Amino acid sequence: MSADTSGTTWDQTVDVLVVGSGAGALTAALAAYDRGASPLIIEKSPQFGGASAMGGGGLWVPNNHLMAGVGIQDSPEDAWQYMKGCVGDAVPDDRQRAYLENAPQMVKYLMEHSRVKFVALPEYADYYPNIPGSRPGGRCLEPERFHAREIGNDELVKMRPSALQSLISCRIFMSIFEARVLMTRSPGWMTMAMKLMGRYWLDLPWRFKSKRDRSMTMGNALVARLWRSLMDRGVPLWLNTPARELIMEDGRVVGVVAEREGRKIRIRANKGVILGTGGFEQSQAKREKYLPNPTRTEWSCANKYNTGDAVDMGQAVGAALDLMDDAWWGPTCIVPGEEYARMLVIEKSLPGSIFVNKRGVRFVNEASAYIDVVNAMYKNHTPESPCVPCYLVFDATFRKKYPVGPFLPGQQQPDSRVPKPMLAMFKKADTLDAVAAQAGVDAAGLKATVAKFNEYARIGTDPDFHRGETVFDKYYGDPMVQPNPCLAPIETPPFYILEAYPGELGTKGGLKTDARARVLNEAGEPIPGLYATGNCSASVMGRTYPGAGSTIGPTMTFGYIAARDATEK
Repeated sequence: MSADTSGTTWDQTVDVLVVGSGAGALTAALAAYDRGASPLIIEKSPQFGGASAMGGGGLWVPNNHLMAGVGIQDSPEDAWQYMKGCVGDAVPDDRQRAYLENAPQMVKYLMEHSRVKFVALPEYADYYPNIPGSRPGGRCLEPERFHAREIGNDELVKMRPSALQSLISCRIFMSIFEARVLMTRSPGWMTMAMKLMGRYWLDLPWRFKSKRDRSMTMGNALVARLWRSLMDRGVPLWLNTPARELIMEDGRVVGVVAEREGRKIRIRANKGVILGTGGFEQSQAKREKYLPNPTRTEWSCANKYNTGDAVDMGQAVGAALDLMDDAWWGPTCIVPGEEYARMLVIEKSLPGSIFVNKRGVRFVNEASAYIDVVNAMYKNHTPESPCVPCYLVFDATFRKKYPVGPFLPGQQQPDSRVPKPMLAMFKKADTLDAVAAQAGVDAAGLKATVAKFNEYARIGTDPDFHRGETVFDKYYGDPMVQPNPCLAPIETPPFYILEAYPGELGTKGGLKTDARARVLNEAGEPIPGLYATGNCSASVMGRTYPGAGSTIGPTMTFGYIAARDATEK
């Protein structure tokens, strides 16, 4: 239930209260301040940045002003045709149009009025190139590299670290562009790797104090740039301050009951409360209630503090929910000793690996968008042909050339140098029969699948699933492998199998909102004073994933929209 305001003594009064500290929340606070409001950010955990700091930091923004600079033209008409072709009727048209109209404005605003800087990625294609209106690149933006000296080491420690899979050797930052060059072994990859490692090791005397890289890219760079911009403005951020209840007054949300320093406090928000928290990924009970089963928190890449608090608070004041059965899916593997699962993003596209089910049979184009791989896992999961978990199969050639999960390519990190607990992630044997037996996969089915796949690899065509036929498929292919950079035979022993689970970056469902980011009740009417953005709200992307950055792009855009709407009154 919402808190009663009769006889309320307010511990703090601000214009705009922002709950959460990811990229959407920070953008909302910045925009509110710049419109003359006094914002306050409260964060549940001891570190700010949320899932935004942990991830790739990319934004999918069609028709952005940086595209022309990389030689790609776009238009509102094509952007709409593509997004509508992806999302369909799962989300009202006015919300989709609000995103397409405001996302480029938000990017331009931040670049002109804050420390946030982006570059366009000319070769990172939309995920569905066959849908009209798509672009071969340019719509995905990534933040420019940012050094922690700009925020100070004390603030760096308070910021949530990047996910380990985003780092070289779990330590060194690489940009989205650099990651592609390194992982696909594109020309110049060795020189690039040496440069990145040199910059890391020569950061003295900091290197003697911490393993953390201060030359930040991806999500850490984005969050640090936003936070530096808020530091410039003197906007306060309270850590270890979870929001517990929304406070209603005459049918309007006017504040929040939170916990701080061991006691309950009441924070009044004169213009609005903006919920910018994560989803419910780390609540096993909510996963089992809403998501397809089987499902486990251990399979998630998401922030451990994302337990659906905003959804609970919203429901308590009558908010409607939507898309609660969906997520930003991706196949993941569990690494012993690591806090989060790792998503298999690049491995599945590189030539010489396949996903199979328990029967040893392929069921998906492995190079397709990671959301589609997990959707295929659940769609094809039956008692007769289990697909949860599924199995990544590859051979010694693949292991030697490419990274897999937490492992560097075998030529740099041979099996003999992998700690035994981690090496146990692999099933490894000199024959397909033997490795299938270890993994519990049907050996006859696996051998038949590999034989057929090897024939496809030799001719460069995959008639079953069309792997490697689109520009997106090829983005993480190996350009040195021809005729198809996503196909190579699996034939050199030893053979390997790695279990993969239906994990996710975050849940997609949450509070239902309108084109102005206002939270809606069951009757479809706005709840006055309450806004939501990010994974605590139902995604504007519906049940699809149009391109890289389809999570952070919307959370920042609707944070920007929410702040403008709240401060107009």
